[in-house]
Amino acid sequence: MRAVVQRVSHASVAVDDTVCGEIGPGLLVLLAVESSDTEEDIQWLCGKLVRLRVFDDDAGVMNRSVKDTGGGILLISQFTLFASTRKGNRPSYIRSAPPEIAQPMIERFAQRLEADLGRPIAQGRFGAEMKVSLLNDGPVTIMVDSRLRE
Repeated sequence: MRAVVQRVSHASVAVDDTVCGEIGPGLLVLLAVESSDTEEDIQWLCGKLVRLRVFDDDAGVMNRSVKDTGGGILLISQFTLFASTRKGNRPSYIRSAPPEIAQPMIERFAQRLEADLGRPIAQGRFGAEMKVSLLNDGPVTIMVDSRLRE
């Protein structure tokens, strides 16, 4: 699994001009699934996201997590994170899991993320044409990959 995580002041996602998920301060998480991903990848990545210390403490040091701050999480599935541009100019998405694998994994990921966070998260709609709006705070943008674990 691969996630692009952005610390945001606020973020929302709309499908057909209707907002289906929104948060105030917190994390916008764009998530892609590979066919070989397992429950262990879900467990590791959810734990990492909830504990990732990217919010300022009283001294102005990034030392607090989204769980510490009471912030929200907006989860958006985005298969394009596994794009390969190695050959030519048209990206290949061969590493991204097909929908019949990715959708249940995203659903289990969201459930685990809510359990780890201890409160509901906001979400986009799998497979839909989504419009994502955000105000990146910092800016802070981090890529986390369950295979690399760095």
